[in-house]
Amino acid sequence: MVMDNQSVITQFLLLGLPIAPKHQHLFYALFLAMHLTTILGNLIIIILIILDSHLHTLMYMFLNNLSFSDLCFSSVTMPKLLQNMQSQDTSISYAGCLTQMYFFMVFADMENFLLVVMAYDRYVAICFPLHYMSIMSTKLCVYVVVLFWALTVFYSMLHTLLMARLSFCEDNVIAHFFCDISALLKLACSDIYINELLIFILGGFVVVIPFLLIVVSYVQILSSILKLSSTQGIRKVFSTCGSHLCVVSLFYGTIIGLYLCPSANNSTMKVASMSLMYTVVTPMLNPFIYSLRNRDIKDALIRVLCKKKITM
Repeated sequence: MVMDNQSVITQFLLLGLPIAPKHQHLFYALFLAMHLTTILGNLIIIILIILDSHLHTLMYMFLNNLSFSDLCFSSVTMPKLLQNMQSQDTSISYAGCLTQMYFFMVFADMENFLLVVMAYDRYVAICFPLHYMSIMSTKLCVYVVVLFWALTVFYSMLHTLLMARLSFCEDNVIAHFFCDISALLKLACSDIYINELLIFILGGFVVVIPFLLIVVSYVQILSSILKLSSTQGIRKVFSTCGSHLCVVSLFYGTIIGLYLCPSANNSTMKVASMSLMYTVVTPMLNPFIYSLRNRDIKDALIRVLCKKKITM
């Protein structure tokens, strides 16, 4: 069916990563190892938080959701990338592409919201320690997390439905290694004004506002640190916030560099490299950042392993 030089697209072709054919196997092994590390690292965090009662606190409830989000976030794009690299078949069905775009946005946006609430949790714990339990009640935090999941599902579904109404030309080559919303919009033949308007408006709500809230939280935390006269107190504050700050820097650093500070020559290499940072590298590093800098996680791992040895 063809109308006005437009055709019904049944599949797209993913351009993939700009890797020379002779290096394909090397990068395939590297990305496979990174993906397996991401799955294993985040699963360990999730299992430890579930099994160890000492980690049944609000902060670790948020971390549990973050690990689950990271695990799924990486799994949305990496299996297809690995399959394409192995088989040299870069096609993805129209429905599969929209599905990948939908779940990519769900878990990416959920990561934004979780990083905000974790920053606020640290802010309350440091600036209002005596009122922590009254401000950060378990019931309220559960409602907040459920609300965040509902918002991300609605937001992602809205963009997916708006994308589904667009017509696409015969050019079906996506200049990316996954179905990114901006790459898909470049292929559309119909009017994308509403899509771009909602990306601009709702994108600010999902990305910019959470980032600004995190910055405000850490400004308040820094202000509290400057009032401390005890070196031990300052060290404790940095120990408490260090892991989260590292995760925020990794995640938002690449997103800001790619989307908010684009260069005139946004090459395929630059876009692919920076996209790999927040879709592959960050989810892989998050478990290590939290476990290596967190004594509670280390102690929980020891307790779970020791309990397993005793039962055996």
